Order: sequence, then C-alpha cells, then structure tokens
Amino acid sequence: MSTSAHSVVEPTGRTKAIAGSLVIAYALITMLPLVWIFLTALKTPPDSISYPPKIVFTPSLEGFCNLFTTRSRQTEDYIKSLPPASGTCEQIARARNMVVAGPSNYVPRFWNSVVIAFGSTFFAVALGTMAAYGFSRFRVPLADDLLFFILSTRMMPPIAVAIPIYLMYRELGLSDTKFGMILLYTAVNVSLAVWLLKGFIDEIPREYEEAAMIDGYTRLQAFRKVVLPQAATGIAATAIFCMIFAWNEYAFAVLLTSGEAQTAPPFIPIIIGEGGQDWPAVAAGTAIFLVPIVVFTVLLRKHLLRGITFGAVRK
Repeated sequence: MSTSAHSVVEPTGRTKAIAGSLVIAYALITMLPLVWIFLTALKTPPDSISYPPKIVFTPSLEGFCNLFTTRSRQTEDYIKSLPPASGTCEQIARARNMVVAGPSNYVPRFWNSVVIAFGSTFFAVALGTMAAYGFSRFRVPLADDLLFFILSTRMMPPIAVAIPIYLMYRELGLSDTKFGMILLYTAVNVSLAVWLLKGFIDEIPREYEEAAMIDGYTRLQAFRKVVLPQAATGIAATAIFCMIFAWNEYAFAVLLTSGEAQTAPPFIPIIIGEGGQDWPAVAAGTAIFLVPIVVFTVLLRKHLLRGITFGAVRK
C-alpha cells in the first residue's frame, strides 16, 4: 500500500498557491490608490473630476506644469501680443488664456521635507543607537521604568502636545525653522529608535566586544568597529521607520510652519487651480513626493527584511 506524506514544515503546493494568490490580491489592492494618483497626475483638470471617472484619456502634463508654476489670467488680446510660447507649460497656460507668472513654491517645500526628514532621521538613529547600547550593555538603575517612560512619549497623539510645543517654540524663536522641525521630529522618533535598536543590540553577543577590548580596543572603539557593523541591519530598519514618520508628518508641520520651513505635506493640499482644487497638480505633487521615500525603502529593503526577522531563529 502506497502512502503519500508531506513535511509538516514545507507547505503543500495547494497552500503555496492559495498564499500566492492572497499576496497578489493584497498587492493589487494596495497599489490601486497609487496607480490612480499617477493616472490623475496625467489628466487635465476637467478629466480629473469627470463622472463617471475616465480610465481611458489623453495624457497631459498640465498637472505637472500647474504644480511647478504660478499662472495669471490675461485677456485674449494681451496673449496674442506676446511672442510665441517658449515651452510646454507656457503653451498649456496660453491655451487656457493664462500666462506663466513664475515658479511655484513646491520645489522649496519639497527641499524642506528632504532636509528635515533626513536630518531628523540621522539624529534620531544616532541618539537611539547610543542610548540603546547603554541600556543593553550597562546596568542602568530603573532601566525598565526608563524604557517604558521613553516609549510612553511615543504613545501621545500629536494634538495633545501641539499647543504647548507651539507656545514654547514661539518663545524660543524656533517656529517656522528647519532646525526647530528637525529637533521636534528627532525627539518624537528617538523613543522608537531606542526600543527597536535595543532589541537588535541585545542579540549581539557581548563576547565580541570583550575579545576586542582584550586585544587593546577601548569601549568606544569596540562599539564603533564591532557593534555598529553587527547592528547595521537594525539601524537600517529603524532609519526606514523614522524616515517614514518624518517624511509624512502633517499635524506639527501645519501648526509650526507657514513659509520658510513649510514642508510638502501641508503645501500639497492647498494647491488651488481655476475654480477650485487643482486635482492633477495635487496628484502630481503627491506622486513626486512618493519617489524619495520609495527609493530610500527600496535601497534598504534587504536590511529591512533581515531586520524584521533578526533574532527570530536561534541556533
């Protein structure tokens, strides 16, 4: 009598097929809003608000032109008196009886997001790594209570501390400054960084550092040359989570910035076109805003996947 057996660890072909189908379905559902944003960015304003929504349409760069320029309406006679349009955006504007008045504020706002997000992520991860190393390697009095207190700062909703922070920043002259936003996002993210990195550093055997110090390394040298390379996976994973928060943060950016240090998230929703919200320009700004965080995550994806499973299997 022949019997068929399969491993209790290795999934069957049917299980693999079901799991693969679920993953593909989930990926398609989650990607649908992103695809719709990119499609909307290539529509004209009338097509973007048409009902029923247009799936097949003639692509246009009007949304990107409206995003990067400011326009003013002029009379038809004045437009006819102008020399021929020198670029695509100028041609699109004149077709709607407008002229390009100058660049918009999107590029400065986007650059503010880059500086604030990457700056706060660097400082949060740097401080979090050192704090996590201290909690992991040294006997800290009331360590559990301190770690819970650090984590509790992450539990508060932004609106709970928004007004006190606004008043404090106004007195200190930090309102609407890049340094103030970097400082705030660093303070918010450092609690997450400490908790994540402590788990990674706990998994690194102490014997590595002890062997290095026996060979003549100082504690700092052992930390820099032994611990940091071993914790690179955890540092990369932590940097991604900190970066995502700082890149997407909206509440503090709306309250504490208005011009000089305003980031892209509060700027994109206020893009106003002729007769109301310019949805192609909003979609274009959102699509461009997604690119850096996607690239940053893709570049560190291997570290992220390894970081999530780090320490899950012990030999």
